[in-house]
Amino acid sequence: MKIATSLESRRSLLGTREQVGWYFYDWANSAFSTTVVSVFLGPYLTAVTRAAADANGFVYPLGIPVRADAFFPYMVSLSVLLQVLILPVMGAIVDYTHLKKRLMAVFAYIGAFSTIGLYFLQGELYWLGGLLFLIANVSFGASIVCYNAFLPEIADPDERDRVSSIGWALGYLGGGLLLLLNLVFFAMRERFGVDSATAVRISLASAGMWWALFTLLPLTRLRSRQPQRRLPPGERYLTIGFKQLRQTLRELPRYPMTMLFLLAYLLYNDGIQTVIALSAQFGSEELGMTADELPPLFLMVQFVAFFGALFFGYLAQWIGAKRAILISLVIWTSVTIYAYSPLLQTGRQFFILGAVIAVVLGGSQALSRSLFSQMIPKGQETEYFSLYEVSERGTSWLGPLIFGLAIQFTDSYRVAVLAVGLFFIAGMILLPLVDVRRAIVEAGNEVPKRI
Repeated sequence: MKIATSLESRRSLLGTREQVGWYFYDWANSAFSTTVVSVFLGPYLTAVTRAAADANGFVYPLGIPVRADAFFPYMVSLSVLLQVLILPVMGAIVDYTHLKKRLMAVFAYIGAFSTIGLYFLQGELYWLGGLLFLIANVSFGASIVCYNAFLPEIADPDERDRVSSIGWALGYLGGGLLLLLNLVFFAMRERFGVDSATAVRISLASAGMWWALFTLLPLTRLRSRQPQRRLPPGERYLTIGFKQLRQTLRELPRYPMTMLFLLAYLLYNDGIQTVIALSAQFGSEELGMTADELPPLFLMVQFVAFFGALFFGYLAQWIGAKRAILISLVIWTSVTIYAYSPLLQTGRQFFILGAVIAVVLGGSQALSRSLFSQMIPKGQETEYFSLYEVSERGTSWLGPLIFGLAIQFTDSYRVAVLAVGLFFIAGMILLPLVDVRRAIVEAGNEVPKRI
């Protein structure tokens, strides 16, 4: 009784002290996703690359001819490829050595300081911007794998949906808040006596400082539960990582339901990522929305997604995470059908549609994370979350490819959006086939009351 009372006294409305600290890494790193990746870096790095290009519009990093407008997309693709190659081995090393917290800190601060370094991106230093972004994005992915792997340790099975949803919600809130401040600063830059390029560089650096500052909170509250494991004589971290990863991949077929969920997630999340990446293009090209109309839309999505993630967290406690995700996929599919229909004609209607997307955006992703955490064996959390991250990033090209092919062959953005709906339909077909209870039992975990 005394122990229970003591534990209860350490809980706040948001959860335990450690859970609150964990939430704030989402708050910290989301600044990179919103301010850097989604808004400021792409256009600015492309402008810097054009300034360095020759008369034919090419630059030559490492002697390779690259068209200036393609340099940033290539850097994004290369960073994703590096994550696909690096993250599984990194996850195996983390699980073997029990250095999850330490390596999360290392990758977080490498990413944050690389982002701060983007302040020096000017003139014709396009290669510096590409290199710093490459380091920051790979570090971002590696730190997220370590961060996600803490979820099974800090939350009991019955509270995991709620904890994951609050973390995701605070990520949207933190990323949206800094983006709002940066957009206001950019709009008022002349009052501060800075030109547009300097304002962008300050905004980019601010995301790194935000990331570095707020990472201190999870690092002071998260705790390591196992002592560091030393390497056997003659072994190296890299060799032990490959051995551990090989062993995990051999054992993966023992968890067929976990693999089936991973496949379903791979498909429907690809649809989600495609909508996130290409919705602005749809709004501008199909509906004629101006560049001034799109930033308010993006901000609105960030803040509505905060409430959406919380709502779906509570919904999962009522009907279970799997059913809640299925409801979100029905809404996602309906959104693509509406976008295809002639009913969508104006920017105002698109703004309302964005609010609907925002409601399901955080919820479907947060609950996917918590549901997957129930299906993975103890002691291998980082390895499995590295596969989870790779399944997300390794196929992130597929949705945009389908979108682009649909435009090429039909010359219609509406048909392209409808084609993306196939990913959500595939998720709705596969997800009901996942026996969540069986997956949890096979992984040796406790089955929560609601699944």
